[in-house]
Amino acid sequence: MTNKNDMSWDDIEDPGPPRDRDRGRGGRGGGPGGGDPGPQFEMPPIKIPQLNPSTILIGVIILLVVWIVPSVVYTVDQKEVGVVTRFGEYVRTTPPGLQWKLPSPIEHVQTPKVRKIRATRVGFRERGGQKQDVPNESQMLTGDANLVNIDLVVQYHIIDAKNYLFNIRNQPQAVHDVAETALRGIIGNRPIDDAITDAKAEIQIQVKEAMQVILNKYESGIEILNTQLKDVRPPQPVEFAFKDVKSAEEDKERLINEAKGYQNSVIPEARGKAAQILAAAEAYREEVINKAEGDANRFLAQYKEYKKAPQVTKKRIYLETMEEIYPGMNKVITSGNKSGVLPILPLNKNLEGALSSGRK
Repeated sequence: MTNKNDMSWDDIEDPGPPRDRDRGRGGRGGGPGGGDPGPQFEMPPIKIPQLNPSTILIGVIILLVVWIVPSVVYTVDQKEVGVVTRFGEYVRTTPPGLQWKLPSPIEHVQTPKVRKIRATRVGFRERGGQKQDVPNESQMLTGDANLVNIDLVVQYHIIDAKNYLFNIRNQPQAVHDVAETALRGIIGNRPIDDAITDAKAEIQIQVKEAMQVILNKYESGIEILNTQLKDVRPPQPVEFAFKDVKSAEEDKERLINEAKGYQNSVIPEARGKAAQILAAAEAYREEVINKAEGDANRFLAQYKEYKKAPQVTKKRIYLETMEEIYPGMNKVITSGNKSGVLPILPLNKNLEGALSSGRK
C-alpha cells in the first residue's frame, strides 16, 4: 500500500511561474512546448505627497474661485442686453455694462444684440457675393391669376429681448415665414400690373404693416424697419411681352407728361391773349361811350343856343361845316355878274389843275 506522501513528483503538473499562468493553458510555461517566459517588468512605485489640511483648503478655495467668478460676473456690450434666467425661468433684463448673477447652473445669461439691424430675404439668397434664386419662394399668384417672381428684403431689429428669446423659436426663420406669408397674401389680392409697374411702394408699405401685425400678435419682440421689393419680374416665357407692356406704359406716361407740358404752356398764353382782348374791348367801349356822351352833350348845348338865337346858330353851324369840308377841296369864287366875261378869283396856285379837276 502506497503512502500518499510517497507520491512521485512526476505525477504533479508544474503550473510554471505566475506570468506563464496568466498567459493561458496552451502548454507548459504558457506556450506550446514551454520555454523561457522572458524578462519581467515591474511598475515603478508612486510616491503620494503628504497633504496637510491647509494645503487642501487653499486648493479648494482656488477651485471655487476659478469656478464661481466667471459664472457670477459677466459683461454686456453697448449693443446688447442681458437676459437672466434662473433654473430656465426668466428673471430679469440687465442693461449694458458689468453685471453679476448667481453662479451656474443656478442662473444663466443670454446677451442678444438688440441694436443690430437684421435682414431676411424671400425669393433669393446671397452667398459669396452672388445672388441665388429660390423659385419656390419667389413665384407667386396674383389676383388676376398670373404668375410673378418677386424678391423681397426685410430689415428688422429686437425691441423686447425677453419676448424675442422665449416667445418664438428659430427667430430668423419665423421672420422669414411671416414675410413670405404677408407678401403672398397681398400679391394674391392685386393684379400683376400693380406689382410690376406703379404700385410697388404701396405694396411695400402693406407688407410691412401686415408683418408687424402678425409679429405683435405672437409678442415676438421684433420691429420691422423696412421692406423692399428688390426684383419683380414675370415668368421667363412671357417676360418679353411684359417688357413691351411696361415700355408702352412708359411711353404713355411720357406722352401724357408732354401733353400736360404743352397744356401748361398754351393755356396761360391763351388766357393772356383773352385778357388783352377783353382789356381792348373795355377800352373801346369806354371810348365809344365817352364819345357818344360828348356828342350828346355838345348837341344839347347847341340846341340850347339854337333856341336862344336860331339864325346865328344856323350860320355858325354852316360856317363850321364848310370849314371842315373846304380844306380838302379846290376852291374857286365867282361873282353873280351875268355878263359874257366870267370873273374868276383863283385861290389855288395851279389854276389849270383846278379848272381841269373842276371840269371832271
